[in-house]
Amino acid sequence: MSSWVSSERVTIYDVAKAARVSTATASKALNDSGRMAQETRDRIKRVALELGFRPNSLARSLTRKRSFTVGLLTNDTYGRFTLPVMAGISEGLIDHGVSVFLCAVEDNSDLAKTHVEAMLDKQVDGIIATGKRIDKPLPVDLSGLPVPVVYALTAGPSDGVTLLPDDRQGAAEAVRHLIAQGRRRIAHITGPSDFKVVHERALACAEMLSAATRAKDMGTLFGSWSERWSHQAIETLWSASEKPDGIFCGNDQIARGVVDALRERGVSVPRDVSIVGFDNWEIVAKETRPPLTTVDMNLKELGRQAGLALVRLVNGEAVEKGVWKLPCSLIVRSS
Repeated sequence: MSSWVSSERVTIYDVAKAARVSTATASKALNDSGRMAQETRDRIKRVALELGFRPNSLARSLTRKRSFTVGLLTNDTYGRFTLPVMAGISEGLIDHGVSVFLCAVEDNSDLAKTHVEAMLDKQVDGIIATGKRIDKPLPVDLSGLPVPVVYALTAGPSDGVTLLPDDRQGAAEAVRHLIAQGRRRIAHITGPSDFKVVHERALACAEMLSAATRAKDMGTLFGSWSERWSHQAIETLWSASEKPDGIFCGNDQIARGVVDALRERGVSVPRDVSIVGFDNWEIVAKETRPPLTTVDMNLKELGRQAGLALVRLVNGEAVEKGVWKLPCSLIVRSS
């Protein structure tokens, strides 16, 4: 059947010719519109499948009044969190024929407004807003837009759809693992106290240790997201008479600094002290010696779910409003 078709992209005209129908009839059959016998519609679709026909995106947008593109807006210009989220979004949308384009806004409200206007000019089907903090929104108001918006790893409105990692669950997994390793004196070294995730993780840590009958809470030390802070925290902990044998760290950078600080003191990890980090930032976690046991926020899956939620909104389907908490995973390595 396809011997007459060239090696170039198969068009709707090729499908119509092979099925011996008009171009208009072929288009209606493939878009499930118009009136025709079901047998005819099925035959045209079968011919299109055999020819390897892929609808032209512009033609589809004209027929369905969609552009099959979504905008991703972020202030995470470093890409530490946005890149895995975007990978998940793209993975979730590829089967729907939807493309994603990224706009980085830093914390510049004028730049953010310009990008949003550009997205609307391009007639995107929807927008996904993402960032680097769950307690701060992007520097632009996305309410009242003519397209649906989904929020991922950033603060969203109460009547919006917001996807976040379950930080408390992840932190509880980390502390539970330390206790399971036989650790009885557990400290928590974490980041700045004005971050919501810091309080979420610290609260979960304290609750787990309070409920544990065989473990003691050695306290929480708040500082910065840095290895320098790790050395200061270890100096504080090791100046006390009773020292921890397990440390849960607020992120992997802190955890790597803790491992280095302990090595300098002749303390072996994990023989003397077990360490668990948070984020599973592989360039840090895998290269630390020993490689870090850490909590993965599953950002790729979070992005995939955000993309699928947006597709449902674009299609006019009901989507539950509010905050969706997605589970974290403990990645066990050698620390």
